Amino acid sequence: MKQNKTVSMQGTGRDSPSRLIDHRIRELGDWRGETLARVRTLIRQADPDVVEEVKWRKPSNGMLGVPVWEHDGLICTGETYRDKVKLTFAKGAALADPAGLFNSSLDGNVRRAIDIHQDDRIDEKAFKALVRAAATLNTSARAGARPRKKA
Repeated sequence: MKQNKTVSMQGTGRDSPSRLIDHRIRELGDWRGETLARVRTLIRQADPDVVEEVKWRKPSNGMLGVPVWEHDGLICTGETYRDKVKLTFAKGAALADPAGLFNSSLDGNVRRAIDIHQDDRIDEKAFKALVRAAATLNTSARAGARPRKKA
């Protein structure tokens, strides 16, 4: 069963998604944690109705999983690697990117990603616009998928 925004964003349990993401940021303890925290803030500013989740918790990632931001569907994931923070937009190929933020996963037909390296600066205004566009795309896709009443 899908959790609602209140539970996901402000869960009282020890393993609420927000707390798991907080823990992940603290565990990183370096520029990657700072970057993940910064983009998380930008995502929340761009879409106050965003829902935070943590998916793919497994031993290979220390059971910390991958932070995920959703609004009527997946907006993006926030994976951390040794040399980068990768933000993968689930429907990135369908989004306009006039600022050219997408710099990874450009070969596929659906996803696009932004790889952020240690000293990279992100265009906050353009990033927020991408987040809002992804949420709008999800909302419009969901509205279009609803069954229509017969006349």
